[in-house]
Amino acid sequence: MSLTVVDHPLVQHLLATLRDAATPPPRFRAVAKRLSVALVIEAVRDLRTTDTEVRTPLERTTGERLDSELCAVAILRAGLGMVDAVLVLFPRATVGFIGLERDDATLTPSIYYEKLPEVDGRQVVVLDPMLATGGTAVAACHRVAREGPAGMRFVCVVAAPEGVERMSREHPDVPVYAAALDRGLNDRGYILPGLGDFGDRLFGTPGGSGLPG
Repeated sequence: MSLTVVDHPLVQHLLATLRDAATPPPRFRAVAKRLSVALVIEAVRDLRTTDTEVRTPLERTTGERLDSELCAVAILRAGLGMVDAVLVLFPRATVGFIGLERDDATLTPSIYYEKLPEVDGRQVVVLDPMLATGGTAVAACHRVAREGPAGMRFVCVVAAPEGVERMSREHPDVPVYAAALDRGLNDRGYILPGLGDFGDRLFGTPGGSGLPG
């Protein structure tokens, strides 16, 4: 597994806004979408293309067109904040959802909801803003892998070393893309310095009701 930290200045500027506890939900949602666009662009850099001939207003030339069908799989609920970024870039992409919840004591995830489109032979982008312990990321990638995708990549906003290590161990073929590799986890499984509970901040719900994956 490879980890790519997207260190573009705009990405880091947007990340600072998301980290800021004073950022209200409407602003948080807008910035999360912009940041996700930048991350997804980097994550799909290796999509296959085919040569094509196009006619400009002046002459004929050659170009490239995408030759890959893309599927986005959002891990509920926080991953919803990243779906629009994929659809802005790839309007024909299909979208699936996996709902995972963790036991607060054991931190073990279990699937409570699943709705996947056709995955077989497609390139899949798994979306979850927080890669903390890696439990939900690994569980979601296990589930998607059973459907026979042509390739998978995992896109998050911030990652902890613990989650990166677990993904590397259990899904070495799935590259991870993030805006930051943070210091580590606290005793409740939250990323430090992190940005709090992404889902709560995205939707304006009271904090502390769930742990990031």
